[in-house]
Amino acid sequence: MGAHEPLPDEEQNRREGASPPGGLLDLLSVAAVVLDTRGRIVFWSPQADEVFGYTAEEALGRHAAHLLVREEHQELVTKLFAEVMSTGASWAGAFPIRYKDGSTRLVEFRNMRLLDDLGDVYALGIAADQSTLQRVETDLALSQRLVSQAPIGIALLDTDLRYVLVNPALERINAMPAADHVGRHPHDILLFLDVDTIESALRQVLVTGTPLIDQYSVGRTLADPDHDHAWSVSYYRLEAASGRVIGVAYSVIDVSERHQAATEADRARRRLGLIAEASARVGTTLEVEKTAQELAQVAVPDLADVAAVDILDAVLAFRRTSGPHDGPEVFRALAVATAYPTAAAAAADKVGDLAAYGADRLITQCVHTGRPVLVGRISSEDFLRIARDTDAAASLARAGAHSYIAVPLIAHNEVLGAFDLLRARNPLPFDEDDVILAGELAARAAVAIDNARWHQSVRNASETLQRSLLPSHPPPTRGLDIASLYQPAQASHEVGGDWYDVIPLTGDKTALVVGDVMGNGIDAAATMGRLRTATCAFADLDLDPDQVLQHLDKITQGLEHYIATCIYAVYDPHAHRCHIANAGHLPPVLAAAGRHPRLLDLPTGAPLGVGGVPFRTTAFDLSPGDRLLLYTDGLVETRHHPIDERLNTLVHTLDGPRRPLDVTCQWLLDSLRHPDDHDDVALLIAQATSEPHRPTDGSAEPTAL
Repeated sequence: MGAHEPLPDEEQNRREGASPPGGLLDLLSVAAVVLDTRGRIVFWSPQADEVFGYTAEEALGRHAAHLLVREEHQELVTKLFAEVMSTGASWAGAFPIRYKDGSTRLVEFRNMRLLDDLGDVYALGIAADQSTLQRVETDLALSQRLVSQAPIGIALLDTDLRYVLVNPALERINAMPAADHVGRHPHDILLFLDVDTIESALRQVLVTGTPLIDQYSVGRTLADPDHDHAWSVSYYRLEAASGRVIGVAYSVIDVSERHQAATEADRARRRLGLIAEASARVGTTLEVEKTAQELAQVAVPDLADVAAVDILDAVLAFRRTSGPHDGPEVFRALAVATAYPTAAAAAADKVGDLAAYGADRLITQCVHTGRPVLVGRISSEDFLRIARDTDAAASLARAGAHSYIAVPLIAHNEVLGAFDLLRARNPLPFDEDDVILAGELAARAAVAIDNARWHQSVRNASETLQRSLLPSHPPPTRGLDIASLYQPAQASHEVGGDWYDVIPLTGDKTALVVGDVMGNGIDAAATMGRLRTATCAFADLDLDPDQVLQHLDKITQGLEHYIATCIYAVYDPHAHRCHIANAGHLPPVLAAAGRHPRLLDLPTGAPLGVGGVPFRTTAFDLSPGDRLLLYTDGLVETRHHPIDERLNTLVHTLDGPRRPLDVTCQWLLDSLRHPDDHDDVALLIAQATSEPHRPTDGSAEPTAL
């Protein structure tokens, strides 16, 4: 039902030309009595029955003074009656009358002379019980005082939703006099509030009669246009004693303090939730870039619309010197995250790129001082101090960026970079509480980033050492085609001690070696290098495989707590025969030409470094076209599958169309190893050829490292 649409009863009355009756006269039970010039009662209204106790049949024709007035008052009544009839002056006042039951009651009178069209004169008395009248007067006065003196805002609107009454408290809330409200609709007054919702509530209550209690409304009024306020509003319908709908009223209580407290409590809960979420999501790996991206993503959209992580390039390269810095800085962008697609993302530095910022830039000031930078409202000059260039500054402005924070990333008293935040769609500017929250997130992430960069540095050093100790490519051999592959462990773990080697021997023979030093890091890589060097030296003595392993076992026992597994094989291209010994390593795979691949059944032997366990040499044919695969456990071992199951998977993977040797190495790695596996892998595949190959460089003598 629209605001200007009348209720059904009112519309019916209007069509009949009458206005809705009021209820006050019925409440007062106002009686009318008419006397002729002799003081006899000639008219008696139904309400007079209640006021005087007599029915019309009992009163009509009787002398009013004799019927209604006690004897001691009759002379006074007669005198007053004569004055009204002779002069035409009205008389008003309270007078004691005799009720039918003999009791005396005070009645309020309004007496006046009437003249009809024939010139006859009558006296009209309008009467109401004084106690009833005083009660109504008291109620009206009390209601008026309650409304006018109430500390809460109160308004009465008619059935067309036009203001009829506004108390002083609501005048102050709306910053508008009551007279300026009267006759107008809420949408004419409440310009800064959700007036559609307010008028909808008023219509609902007007139609249904069901009150709406404690409805929240948040917004601004002319009294305080710069700050949000919260009000508790209750709506209720007003009805006359007869049930006629008078209109709808609402009361307004300013609950801004309560709302602010609830908002702050909710904000604190969300901040704690964000910190808890950051604790779980940031630093899940030991990768610098991944950790930076986790930090940026956790900040949107709850804290910012755009988040970026920029690390000083000198810090990443471990070139940063201690002491004060006051010049330009070079940053590497590691992460950018947005709450929604926005041009502001393109204005940020591309992830992985380097960007130089002068000393006057806000991000540079942040890392130089080690203190947060807060720009509550970004000006045009601020954009140029935030963005990398004028085009990026224009993009940020077009995207609606209006508030900015940069907080330093500090770990172990070293500034690593900055955590940058922007708001655009979120209308609230950053404040000091946001700075504290951003600093908390940055502090937690900075430690994780610092740990990741140190780990990555050690890992890079280990990997560099390990790769330097492995052959760059297989040396020329006779009677064998060879391919090899080494894949280091993923960035979240250090490299291990896996190695392989191809060693030319006298008589056109070739030694094939794959081993794995248990452990990881630089120490494991260094131990691997010592064992590889020793293997080459013993291989040059033309010893049997079990004898080579025996010597390596003794050397390993002297290498502190390290042990290693190893496969050592020697192939004779003239006899097409291979001699092999195993020191606790996984079994090789033999893929004979035209046959299904199979695991070689070899004596397992004990790992190198255990001591006291003999090794045995086993011989088998390796005919032209046959392939021998040597590998480390990183190719097949997982945390979720039995090793036998994985070895069978390896054999089945090889049981298919043959690929070139180097392609086969990569195929096995891609098929069997998950990208997140935490171990390095060494692969060596040898295929016997029909004739021994001659080296192309003229060198026929075997080489040793």
